[in-house]
Amino acid sequence: MFEDRPILIVEDECYVALDLANAVEDWRGRVVGPVATVAEALQLLEARAVSAAILDSELADGDVTPLALELSQRGVPLVIHTETGLPAELASKLPRVPIVRKPVRPLVVLERLLEEIRRTGSEDLRVAGRRHPRV
Repeated sequence: MFEDRPILIVEDECYVALDLANAVEDWRGRVVGPVATVAEALQLLEARAVSAAILDSELADGDVTPLALELSQRGVPLVIHTETGLPAELASKLPRVPIVRKPVRPLVVLERLLEEIRRTGSEDLRVAGRRHPRV
């Protein structure tokens, strides 16, 4: 599904991060991270290009707003995977950012990310006639 594209995972719950990373690999994506803080993610973005991102909204070093705004400015499609919803500043600056509420299977997160990639037209991910693995 992701055709070797780099997918950034920013999640501070290690088992959730691992489940998401395994799911991205099952969908033939390349995992960037996972990392648990905004600072680590911003450092990664300086060194590596990413095609899309899955972000938890509340991380060990604060809310994800600065990272989400940076990704948006770069035109990188993203999904917020959260228990708490969007931070107020992020909700006001990126009101259309997709949200997937925890707990949910990784498959649901990846399907929503793929929808966002297609909506933004940022990547041509052709999947017609293919079945994706169960996640």
